[in-house]
Amino acid sequence: MADLLSNPILLEWGSLLLRWVHVIAGIAWIGSSFYFIALDLALRKADGLPQGVAGETWQVHGGGFYRMQKYTVAPPELPKELTWFKWEAYTTWITGFALLVWIYYLQADIYLIDPAVRAMPAWLAATIGIGSLIVGWVVYDQLCKSPLGKNDLALGLVGFVLLCAAAWGYQQVFGARAAFIHTGALIGTLMVASVAHTIIPNQRRVVADLIAGRTPDPALGKAAKQRSMHNNYLTLPVVFLMLGIHYPLAYSSTFAWAIVGLVIVAGAVVRHFFNSGHAGKGHPWWTWGAAAACLALAAWISVATPRVGATPAAQSQERADPDEHRNPRFLAAVEVVQMRCAMCHAEVPVWATYAAPAGGVRLDTAEDIARRRKQIAVQSVLTYAMPPNNITGMTLDERQVLAAWLERR
Repeated sequence: MADLLSNPILLEWGSLLLRWVHVIAGIAWIGSSFYFIALDLALRKADGLPQGVAGETWQVHGGGFYRMQKYTVAPPELPKELTWFKWEAYTTWITGFALLVWIYYLQADIYLIDPAVRAMPAWLAATIGIGSLIVGWVVYDQLCKSPLGKNDLALGLVGFVLLCAAAWGYQQVFGARAAFIHTGALIGTLMVASVAHTIIPNQRRVVADLIAGRTPDPALGKAAKQRSMHNNYLTLPVVFLMLGIHYPLAYSSTFAWAIVGLVIVAGAVVRHFFNSGHAGKGHPWWTWGAAAACLALAAWISVATPRVGATPAAQSQERADPDEHRNPRFLAAVEVVQMRCAMCHAEVPVWATYAAPAGGVRLDTAEDIARRRKQIAVQSVLTYAMPPNNITGMTLDERQVLAAWLERR
């Protein structure tokens, strides 16, 4: 494990391949989810439908016509072949959790723990992260099963408040970027756990009842549909949170939890626009104005409020070589980084393009540079990705200075 964590090539390629599979699985899951919600909403009553069929819709695609029908509970008998949609969701979560472990837990000192927020051992931070996903699912599941679950609007409002509270709570223990991604991971966990523990099991119970000659309970389908609708309305916000970790303004504000709330609302009203259209109820164009207003307010909050870590805090030196600050190679590397990189990677960047540290990475102090040695190795020694297009003119000799320092590690 120690060799793995010290090998930036393995870390970089492992991250890339996991992210690739994660995105592929996510596309498949989101695509099937959006399609079936649209299909369900597009169903219409028609004369001559078989008994138990709630409605049908005709569709055309790929040069052919499709006649889609939906049974309210289940057909009188099962077909020989039945396609289940579950592995798209499971694979998305498995690879997403693997990424969380690979990037944030195995490299906690760089990506998860910010001493300016709260210093803690890596094992404790990982325990809090994983534990919060479990607790979040239990709370959500019990809310859906409680009397509150019979009122979709009330359940949605309570869930919204709890998600904002979770986003705030993550900000109290993790670095800004890690807090943002954990909020996304929590929502993703609720969505996938609903598939694994409610939607698929309920469908299996319906199948078992049919095989046994019993009449399936309609409540099973109703509960599964409720969770599917929750997933549908949470999809756009969770995608934003996953992308947002690459944009420091989205997550670095001390009010990032409010930005999360605004994004949830924006994503939900956009889905309402499409769902309403699919259901034949017209297109509520006001939703786009509401979404734009939410995102404009989120953008304003991102620049008008203090950023996480803006108040200097004592930096933990536990992970650093106590003699490093007296090492001439390290001091030479600090000089290079501060001259070529710190204009973009500072608490207040001087480069006009950035209103927050680029990528959420600060390199304006020796402590920050020591903590980011692995990223520096990948971005400026193993590759010449940074500075971008070598805009600050880092020379080959200066890259050798960085390499000389890193070789000691």
